Amino acid sequence: MAKKMSSLISIFNILLLLTIQTHAHNVTRLLANHPSFSSFSHFLTQTHLADEINRRTTITVCAVDNAAMSALTSKGYTISTLKNILSLHVLLDYFGAKKLHQIRDGSALAATLFQATGAAPGTTGFVNITDLRGGKVGFGPDGGDLSSFFVKSIEEVPYNISIIQISRVLPSETAAAPTPAPAEMNLTGIMSAHGCKVFAETLLTNPGASKTYQESLEGGMTVFCPGDDAMKGFLPKYKNLTAPKKEAFLDFLAVPTYYSMAMLKSNNGPMNTLATDGANKFELTVQNDGEKVTLKTRINTVKIVDTLIDEQPLAIYATDKVLLPKELFKASAVEAPAPAPAPEDGGAADSPKPAKGKAKGKKKKAAPSPDEAFGDSDSPAEGPDGVADDATADDAGAVRVIGGAKAGLVVSLLCLFASSLLL
Repeated sequence: MAKKMSSLISIFNILLLLTIQTHAHNVTRLLANHPSFSSFSHFLTQTHLADEINRRTTITVCAVDNAAMSALTSKGYTISTLKNILSLHVLLDYFGAKKLHQIRDGSALAATLFQATGAAPGTTGFVNITDLRGGKVGFGPDGGDLSSFFVKSIEEVPYNISIIQISRVLPSETAAAPTPAPAEMNLTGIMSAHGCKVFAETLLTNPGASKTYQESLEGGMTVFCPGDDAMKGFLPKYKNLTAPKKEAFLDFLAVPTYYSMAMLKSNNGPMNTLATDGANKFELTVQNDGEKVTLKTRINTVKIVDTLIDEQPLAIYATDKVLLPKELFKASAVEAPAPAPAPEDGGAADSPKPAKGKAKGKKKKAAPSPDEAFGDSDSPAEGPDGVADDATADDAGAVRVIGGAKAGLVVSLLCLFASSLLL
């Protein structure tokens, strides 16, 4: 019996692991264990590159120590230029220490986040990695010198994220080129001139959100503004929100990272927004449908229909509808089922006849129309924290249990094994 119980426990542990799905890595938390890279970690956060790294898998971060970062920051680069330089140090492939010394044909060309932005002409956003004689591995921009070398592995989560130290910052005239001063960009002016005037005016009347937008611009930002017709129809619901919720809603429609259209098309998945704050997730999900890019929440789905501006560090896209965060609006909107097709050739006579006499019990209430249901979903969902009832914590070190059919299947398997062992 003891042996059976031991086997049962082992099987239970295996099946439990199958039901657990870990969150993505957190690059700054991994670097927090290495104080000599604190400056590099700090600027990953300041430039919002950390968010982009955390969203991706199969990635390598080529970090430099505090001394190398001090030499870089002493040159007086703007935060936007620093973002370009550091994005050249984020490879879109996994290179652990072992793989670096086993590169096929001794050399590899790796794409970087800088290349993915579309701001790097030609192949200037690629990094050449070469396994040199004597055990050295050299790094350099494509077409440039191999002037930086592999020092050591800092953290490795195999085939997910590798953080390695290289000896110096990768030199790149393209990445270090001056970028437009964000302060010179008139956010609301751009919106107003391209069909998002109502949203721009709404943003201007909210000092808190306006300040957040302007402060986030320097590090890179993407805004999803509803077109004028959509925003006009939404204004009555917006005006019913409390002041904090109005600010949270406006912040929700911007992402603290610059995304070109090409980047959006290659980046399916959830994104943090300017409203993301601890337990209040305020996430939106990017989903591609061919050449179309859609944005989703649990409440609704909208399409990007126009590009107002796409110049690093700012991208503004117009949407066909107002994207609604679940933290502020009820998820009660459901589409009414489509009406049954009309019967052909007297088919009505084949339908069941109602029973004679009055039916007992209460009369069923007719299902609401799509418009009525949507109206309910837009109403604010009050919660004890003043933001939402269903906000959940999101910790990069937490785990979550897979729901629905997967969990049911695992539980069924568990019961089957348990019954067979105890018989």
